[in-house]
Amino acid sequence: MKLLRAHLDEFGTGPDGRIFVGPRGGHITDRAYLKVFHEARAAAFTAEQAASPLIEVPYSLRHAAVSTWLRTAEDPAQVAEWAGHSVAVALRVYTKCIDGKETEALRRIWDATRH
Repeated sequence: MKLLRAHLDEFGTGPDGRIFVGPRGGHITDRAYLKVFHEARAAAFTAEQAASPLIEVPYSLRHAAVSTWLRTAEDPAQVAEWAGHSVAVALRVYTKCIDGKETEALRRIWDATRH
């Protein structure tokens, strides 16, 4: 909330009350938004990080977040709820992120069943 207040204190709102306006006033176009996104990405990340497809476009950030949750959380149902998906959709869309976890999964199954 402090960030929003600071933005409003510094920039105010547009003539129609919008918090964010395009470079010439009015609506923010996709082009203007992507220009700022790419500039911010280049400033915030190394060249190697910025080249990652996980941050190619703003929506990729959501994919990266949900993939991370799915990879690290124990409960796909909880991840699906956080992402606003059914479990089936979350696993179908983000199942690629589970690649490379087979050895760990097999170890956990072995540990759970050998006693």
